[in-house]
Amino acid sequence: MVLEDRREILAGLIGSDSRIQFSETMPGEANAIFHLVDQAGLEGMVSKRRDSKYRSGPITNWLKTKSFTESEFEHVGSAFVSVNRGMRERLWKRVQEHAGPPPEDMPKRPATQWVKPGIKARVKHLRGEEDLRHASLQYFWDES
Repeated sequence: MVLEDRREILAGLIGSDSRIQFSETMPGEANAIFHLVDQAGLEGMVSKRRDSKYRSGPITNWLKTKSFTESEFEHVGSAFVSVNRGMRERLWKRVQEHAGPPPEDMPKRPATQWVKPGIKARVKHLRGEEDLRHASLQYFWDES
């Protein structure tokens, strides 16, 4: 069954009062559509070949393109540390010198080291949600 037939069946199964949101087809050039998705502040888009047939498992008939943004934070979430060795060593030293307890309103997390406020970070993260998702540290500095 091709994509258009599957979408028609799925649209019929999802009612207007459902918590599931059925996204409309946006035909056109992928780069132009992604530009609109990015400008709207959405998380990303999924592109599928119109004539693709459903197959379970990994396939190349669809592509998820994520929309990222960079923000500055002082004390929020977690991020994968993907920086050069010098910055990583400087960050580790800062963490060891300023380790502290988690904020009162934050649940304890295993393998998490909380750092007292005073360090700011530039983090690249997935757009569209309050929580940091797919986050990576770009740079950090002390506020003091």
